[in-house]
Amino acid sequence: MSGVEVALRARATLGEGPVWDAAARRLLWVDILGSRVHTFDPATGRRSVRVTEQHVGAALPRAGGGVAVNLRDGVGLYEPDGAFRWLYHDPVPGRRGNDAAVAPDGALWAGTMRYDEAPGGGTLTRITGDGAADTVLDDVAVSNGTGWSPDGTLMYYADSPTGRVDVFDVDGPRVVNRRPFARIEDGAGFPDGLCVDAEGCVWVALWNGGAVRRYTPDGRLERFVAMPVSRPTSCAFGGPDLTDLYVTTAATGDPRPLAGSLLVLPDAGHGFVQPPFAG
Repeated sequence: MSGVEVALRARATLGEGPVWDAAARRLLWVDILGSRVHTFDPATGRRSVRVTEQHVGAALPRAGGGVAVNLRDGVGLYEPDGAFRWLYHDPVPGRRGNDAAVAPDGALWAGTMRYDEAPGGGTLTRITGDGAADTVLDDVAVSNGTGWSPDGTLMYYADSPTGRVDVFDVDGPRVVNRRPFARIEDGAGFPDGLCVDAEGCVWVALWNGGAVRRYTPDGRLERFVAMPVSRPTSCAFGGPDLTDLYVTTAATGDPRPLAGSLLVLPDAGHGFVQPPFAG
């Protein structure tokens, strides 16, 4: 398995969105279509599952404790005591939340997509801690991986059907100058979730490509890691020293025994601490 190990054997329908919660020293990840938020402590093996009322595209730690979730009808907040409230409620028939990430300034960038994946049916919206929202992209098919360079000057983004990872320049709360960063060749899968390491390299999971790739800051393919599944969905660095790359996977459409499990590539490199959501 090219050094890949099983962190948790599972059968998540659509596992997604791993993120390391530095304060709690645990990994958060979701099963979108299973409506579940999972936590995993690699030091103890302790895990938990929270069932959400709607399909959940992402779950991210909050600065004051609790979790922000990108749900079908918008972004909601779970308090540390488990109480729930909407922060940004924007229901659109046939649409759901998908991948989401927190920018260096603490704002949440939440993606959406139509269930039928219709072109132009999705969005990417920046949401501040007080719930103010600004739709940055309104012509997206499947809004997926979003991440920032270590110095915060660049943002990487994948709209999966385009077959590209794009890069933007960060200009305060805005992003400008969108351009292609890496193109996935035909037949190699589609770019799904991504993360950026401490060297500024971009790791991207390839849906239907059975692999995770690492690209250098100049867009050169530097590493290819084959996975024991056909649908890896996203990746994130975690563990006490942020050296282990965790990879979520989907069981839907993949009969392989480990499809839907949480995988890990130990000592893959070095991540850096991701900020919690300011809300």
